[in-house]
Amino acid sequence: MKNYLYMLLCVVFLPLYSADNEIYVDQSGTGANIDLEQLGISNIIGGLNSTAGSVNAFDLDGNTMTLDINMIGATNKFLGDIFADNFTGLYNFTGGTNSFTIQVDPTDTYSSDGSNQNVAVTGSGNTFTLNQGTTAIAASLDLDWIIQGSNNTVTSNINIDGATNYMDIDGSDNTVTYTGTGTNASAGGYFYLDHTGGSRTFNIQQLSTQDNDWLKIMSISGTAASTVCVVQNDQGTSTSC
Repeated sequence: MKNYLYMLLCVVFLPLYSADNEIYVDQSGTGANIDLEQLGISNIIGGLNSTAGSVNAFDLDGNTMTLDINMIGATNKFLGDIFADNFTGLYNFTGGTNSFTIQVDPTDTYSSDGSNQNVAVTGSGNTFTLNQGTTAIAASLDLDWIIQGSNNTVTSNINIDGATNYMDIDGSDNTVTYTGTGTNASAGGYFYLDHTGGSRTFNIQQLSTQDNDWLKIMSISGTAASTVCVVQNDQGTSTSC
């Protein structure tokens, strides 16, 4: 199957005359290897909620892809849709007030399972949203977050049948909102949060239907004011944090 990619596979934008660089990607096909790097401030890898020059697109369709994103600087945005199965995503952010909003296969085109995604963050005031298999199954997903910095916000919704979501967070005043759902009674999802820092807010919900879910939270925050709420529900009437 042919790949159609309206850009070079490896692109580096340097801010020579303007602070704003934009990447538009529309990829269809299997086996693509995409490496994108942006340095500077107010850059966009377009897709969902694109602004500036109305970028849009950032639409990746296909299986067995590798996507490597490296954004260095501040107020940058990585936004878009990924429709893929058995793909590898490597996302690295260095800097503050960056935004990351990605949804993976919400309409069950490829079932969104078998993927391995790694999000590495160094900086403060960043906002990250990753939704995977929101109406499909993210079976065997291996998702890893390594976040170093303060005042970061992470929101993730995963149809997590048989998947693993691991977060390692070092820093104060970080907020995590995670919802794991599923319907496969023989699968089950695993969430592990390892946190060190000051004040934190954790809202964790595992809401699989007649499923087996596992949860492990290790948090060291001293005497700082914190909020931690965990709800596990496999078939009853759900409460909320």
